[in-house]
Amino acid sequence: MLMQHAGLDAVRESHPLTRQSVQLACYVLFGVIVPLLIWFAARAPSLTSPILQSSVPAVIIACIASWYILAKLRLYAKARRLSYVLPVNFLTFTIAMAAIFVSRTPYTISLIGSCFVATLVTSYVLTALTRLGSKPQYVVAGGRVSELKPRPGRQLVDNAETVTAMIEQGELHGSLVGDLHYDHEDHWERLFAKAALCGIPVYHYRQILELETGQVRIDHLSENTLGSLIPNLPYMALKRSVDIVSVLVLSPLLLVLMLAIAAVIRLDSKGSVLFIQERMGFRGEVFRMVKFRTMRERKVEEDELAKREDSMTRDEDDRITRVGRFLRKVRLDELPQAWNILKGDMSWIGPRPEAISLSEWYEKEIPFYSYRHIVRPGLTGWAQVNQGHVTDLGDVNAKLRYDFYYVKNISHWLDMLIALKTIRVVLGGLGAK
Repeated sequence: MLMQHAGLDAVRESHPLTRQSVQLACYVLFGVIVPLLIWFAARAPSLTSPILQSSVPAVIIACIASWYILAKLRLYAKARRLSYVLPVNFLTFTIAMAAIFVSRTPYTISLIGSCFVATLVTSYVLTALTRLGSKPQYVVAGGRVSELKPRPGRQLVDNAETVTAMIEQGELHGSLVGDLHYDHEDHWERLFAKAALCGIPVYHYRQILELETGQVRIDHLSENTLGSLIPNLPYMALKRSVDIVSVLVLSPLLLVLMLAIAAVIRLDSKGSVLFIQERMGFRGEVFRMVKFRTMRERKVEEDELAKREDSMTRDEDDRITRVGRFLRKVRLDELPQAWNILKGDMSWIGPRPEAISLSEWYEKEIPFYSYRHIVRPGLTGWAQVNQGHVTDLGDVNAKLRYDFYYVKNISHWLDMLIALKTIRVVLGGLGAK
């Protein structure tokens, strides 16, 4: 059976190096060279000026970094959005400016500013073209390819001779998609091999499905589905170090902000400022998660159903306080979890930890639910930025597929994408209850 590499790098259009080289050339030409020539014509500076010796390398590095980050992010599901262009460019040019300030070298704000604007415009244009310029997909009938939703440019094919003729005449300019686990007839197997030898991408349908939905759909735990049942261990160790350092660096700002929030909560309603609840955490270990109290204090009966009902937040829940509703909308109620991150109970990014009563219920009802605990739970996560807050079993099934996508593809690039999506969610107040 013909199988192709199932990683993210396989899900690309043909000749990715050529396409990326063209994009990089456009970034350097329109993001740096053109504004630099205009600036030179207007200012006529000396080529040996210290201002140029520091500013020009800074804008070149920032421009290339913007191209590189956006290119990496586009490998992941739900990442071809124009809304990520501004924060990425702002980040790279801010770091470049910070490096100049730290080194105390002379610079010209007019040149850096013009290159920033030019790079930003270039990023928007190329990102828009990338979104519009996807090539056709020829879906080979058979197996579970029906799970792929119809879309423009996607065509179902069931005649091998027609497809073979298109390949031989050089008229197949897209990719072949099929269920490569399905027992196709021999002439289709030969066709898959012929297409691959001709440089035409051949994808397993699940690769396309994951890239479009951001979910990993599984019927049973399999290393073929998840890549490995143990996620990226070196990155998880690095991520833990980053978590500790970032909490320590941000602690002065976090403490001031949390003290102000605590004072407002105290004035708004009676009860404790903090809410502490046992949650299911890393490798199935129970921990005490801390957050700001956003609901009125209440007594809960000891039976399992009552605890489960109390753990669920409904739409327009009348238990939520006025201040609590705002804190939930902008996710500021989660800030005390910096303490859990420092302790090692959590990470900044990962599947959200569930209340014990809900987690035990989900594990009884949903196969493989506990596998989501293979990574540290997070303050924000892939499911949260794509789906929002859920409690219904049907929604939890979808949430689990998002969690498995994160476990399968965990990397610093996916974490960066989640961070950018979190900013969008916080600013828009999406998914809050």
